[in-house]
Amino acid sequence: MTSKPKVQLAPLPWPELLLYWLLSFGSHLYSFYELHRFSKEHEAGLDREFQLDSGLIQGFKRDAADFEWTLWTKWAKKSLLWTLIGHGVISRFCSIFYPRFRAAVLTVYGFLAASSLLGIKGVTVLLLHLVLSFSVAQLKRPALSWTCNLLLLCTLHIRPLQEIQPNPLTARERLCHSRVSVVARQEPITSLSTHWTLQERGWYDSEEEYYLLLFSVAVGSLRLISFSLEHCWGPSVRNGTLQLCWLFSYAFYHPFFYNGPIVTYKDYVEQMQRPAEESDRHKFGFRYLLLRSGRILMWWCIAEYMIHVMYMHSIQSNETYLEILPPWALGGLALALVQFFFVKYLVLFGVPSMLATLDQLVPPHLPLCVSIMYSFTGMWRHFDKGLYRWLLRYIYVPLGGSHHGVRYKMLSTALAFGFVCLWHGGHDYLQYWALMNWLGVLVETGLKALFGSALVYSFFERHFSAATRRRCAAFLSAFSTAMLILSNLVFLGGIHVGRIFWKRVFLQGWSTVAPPMLAFLYCFAQVGLEWTSHPS
Repeated sequence: MTSKPKVQLAPLPWPELLLYWLLSFGSHLYSFYELHRFSKEHEAGLDREFQLDSGLIQGFKRDAADFEWTLWTKWAKKSLLWTLIGHGVISRFCSIFYPRFRAAVLTVYGFLAASSLLGIKGVTVLLLHLVLSFSVAQLKRPALSWTCNLLLLCTLHIRPLQEIQPNPLTARERLCHSRVSVVARQEPITSLSTHWTLQERGWYDSEEEYYLLLFSVAVGSLRLISFSLEHCWGPSVRNGTLQLCWLFSYAFYHPFFYNGPIVTYKDYVEQMQRPAEESDRHKFGFRYLLLRSGRILMWWCIAEYMIHVMYMHSIQSNETYLEILPPWALGGLALALVQFFFVKYLVLFGVPSMLATLDQLVPPHLPLCVSIMYSFTGMWRHFDKGLYRWLLRYIYVPLGGSHHGVRYKMLSTALAFGFVCLWHGGHDYLQYWALMNWLGVLVETGLKALFGSALVYSFFERHFSAATRRRCAAFLSAFSTAMLILSNLVFLGGIHVGRIFWKRVFLQGWSTVAPPMLAFLYCFAQVGLEWTSHPS
C-alpha cells in the first residue's frame, strides 16, 4: 500500500540471466506436463465427481469448475458480448456525428443494457443504492458517507435479501472456485445460510442471473464510495441535478458495469468531459481495435487450453487428489491456478478496457504476469491497478498512510485489507487471506527499511558487490513468493487447499520438496527483478 519505489538493480552476466529464464520457463512447462498427466490418469474419476464438460475440441474434456469463468463465458455468448459490441458501435457513431451528446447517449444505453439483463427489480436495487448514497453525500461528511455505503454493502447479508439466493450447497461448490473481484477480483458477497431458491422467490429464472446482480452491486459499491468521498472533499456544487446525472453516467457505464476494472469518479468525469481531439487514437482506431481484439482472443484461447489439458479447478476441490499429487504435479497445480487466474482477468479486464480506450478514457493497465511477481506489495500494485489506486486514494492515504509513522501505516494497511475482505464477502478463508497479505506487506516493508538504513546498507555496500546484493534480494524474495503463492491458493481454493500445500511442502517435504521449490522461486524472482528493472 505504498508508492512504487524506483528500481535500481545491478546487471548480472547474461549467461546467468539466461539460466534463470530457462529454469523458470522449463519448470513451468514440466510441472504443467506432470499436472496434465495426472489429470488424464484420473479423468474418469474427476468426470464422475465433477461432471467435466464436453471439450471444444473432439477427444478432450473441459474443466468447468471455475464458477467465474463459466459464468462470464456463458453470458458473453448469450448477451454481454453483443451489448458490448453495441456500446462500441453507438459510441463511435456519437463521437463522429454527435460528440456533445456522447456521454448522455452512452448513459442511456448502459441503463437499458443493465435493465435488459438484471430486470426491473435488479435495477431498482441499484437505483435505490445510488439515490441513498447521493443523498447522504450532500451532507459532505466523509464518515457519514462511509457509514451509509458500508451499510448498503452489508445489506447483502440481511435475512430478507439472503432469502432470494440460490441453494447453498450448489452455490458453495461453485463459489469456492471463484474470485471477483478485487482483485478481483472478486467472489460474490453473499451468505449461504438459506435454502430458498430464486425460482421460488420469482426474481430470476436461474441463479446465474442473480450473480450478475451480485457482481453489479459489489462493483457498484466502489463507484458509489468514490463519488461520495470526491463530493465530500470537493467544493460545493450548486447544480445538484447535473452532478446526479454524472453519477448516473458513472454508475451505469456499460463496459465497467459488471466486473470493472475500477476507475475513480474524478478520473471518469474529467476524461469524459475532455473535448474530442484529432489524435492517433482516432486515425488508427480500427487498427487498435483489431490488434487488441486479437490479443484478447489469444488470451481466451490460452485460458480454454489450460482447462482442457489440466483439470486444476476440479482437482483442488478434492482433498484426496491433493494428497496423492506427485510433487511436480503439486507445483504445477499451484502455478496453473494462479496463471489461469491471471489469464482470466486479462480477458475480463481486456474487453472493457479496450472499449473504454476507444471512448477516450484511460483505464488501469492490465494485470502483470503473476510468474514475475516476487512480493506481496508488487502483487497489489500490478495485478488489479484500478483497485490498488482506489484503496490508496480512499482508505490508505486518508488514514495517514506512510506519512504519520509506523502505527498509522500498519493501521491504514490493515483497514485497506479489511475492506477488501469485507467486499469479497468476509468468509473465513478470506480473513486468512487478508491477514496473510497484511503480514506479508508489513514484513517486506520492515525488511526494506532495515536494509535501507544507513548502518546496514553501508555494511553490505562495503562487503558485497552490487550483483551479490541483488542475489541476496532474490533469495529473500523466493521466501516471499512462496508465501504469496500460498495466500493466493487460500484465496482461490479455500483454507483446505492452503493447509494441504503447507503440510506437503513445508512440513512433510521440508527436506525434499521445499529446497528445490525455493530454488526455482529464486529463479522466478531474478526474472521478475530483471523485468521490473526494465519497465515497458
